[in-house]
Amino acid sequence: MTEQLVVHRYEQRDDTGLSWPRIVGIAFVIALHLAAFMMLLIPAVAPKAAAEKERNIMVTLVDAPPPPQAPVVDIPDPRPTDIVTPPSPPSPPQPPSTIEASVDISSKNMNPPRYPPAAFRAGIQGEVILIIDVDANGNVTNVSVEKSSRNRDLDRAAMEAARKWSFRSAESGGKKVAGRVRVPVNFALN
Repeated sequence: MTEQLVVHRYEQRDDTGLSWPRIVGIAFVIALHLAAFMMLLIPAVAPKAAAEKERNIMVTLVDAPPPPQAPVVDIPDPRPTDIVTPPSPPSPPQPPSTIEASVDISSKNMNPPRYPPAAFRAGIQGEVILIIDVDANGNVTNVSVEKSSRNRDLDRAAMEAARKWSFRSAESGGKKVAGRVRVPVNFALN
């Protein structure tokens, strides 16, 4: 048995010129891919949200209550038969320095605290009691929170507004002196 060997011969072309239809086809495919890639890079644009209307909020500022008075306790004189040896009670804490300045109501009304939008949307209400240091000219030198509303945004809004207020400074011996004032700021939804 003999095997037959098949040999294929290929003719080699001497065509070294450019194939324009092939170049145009490749260029078209590249351009198509670039266009698809650019479409992926364009961010999707969401429709504009409707502008939120400005809401008017009523903030009621309440004048500071008078400092509480200690109740009067009537203690009868001890009898000789009473043996009383109670331990001495600790001395009560010293009250804060005197509150001498007073708020200029027109300044407070012109610069009311701005209700924080997040607290308003969440329906948060509260009262902040501020201690404000005032110089002899009635300008605010320091603001601190005596009693928090338990909401940081409400406390900050009250402090920011208080820094813009002016006060009637306290008088001592006919001269204006620096002092302190306690101001409650109430944030309520109406």
